[in-house]
Amino acid sequence: MEKNGKGDELQEFKGKNLDEALGQAEHVLKMPREKLNYEIVTAKTKLFGIRGKEIVIRAWPKKELDARSVDDFLERILPHFPLQLTYQVKKKNETIYIIFNGEDKNLLLRKDGALLLAFQHLLNKISPHKVQVDCEFYRRRKEKRLREFAQEVAYQVSETGKNEILDLMNPYERRIVHIAVNQVPGITSESIGEGFLKRVKIFPINKADG
Repeated sequence: MEKNGKGDELQEFKGKNLDEALGQAEHVLKMPREKLNYEIVTAKTKLFGIRGKEIVIRAWPKKELDARSVDDFLERILPHFPLQLTYQVKKKNETIYIIFNGEDKNLLLRKDGALLLAFQHLLNKISPHKVQVDCEFYRRRKEKRLREFAQEVAYQVSETGKNEILDLMNPYERRIVHIAVNQVPGITSESIGEGFLKRVKIFPINKADG
């Protein structure tokens, strides 16, 4: 039995379709599906379709998100902070989202969002749950720029056949780059280096050893 990365064991459930598999999970775990997280393990057609399809999922209870530690921290620090900021708390998919607003919100976005990301780092230190911060759709715009840049480099590598190594990036940035690069035929990528910040190497698949 596998675990979900937080030590929780994941049970598997089968059905002819997703609805039936979730119904099995509801019955065994004794809770409605809206309170369950799940991932599809496999979906296949058995015996060339004679017996229909089968789907296998892993399911586990959603964790109740407690944003009090994040809320308390921001309530204490913002009145003493030299910026006029407000914030909104949202919860979704086991993640607490903090959306900043206010008169000085744009100062959070200077130097590629350095202050915004510093808030995220601090909040993740004090919260038992994953925290993501945002302001003025910074994350969406950053992801778009990263995807476009990564694909531009990937197409360049496709034309020249020469490897390219990008600047240091955090895991969130690297994940966006890897997904974008692997959409370009014949090109792949890998993270290189040690520690939290790593570089991404973009190279032709037939030069995997290069």
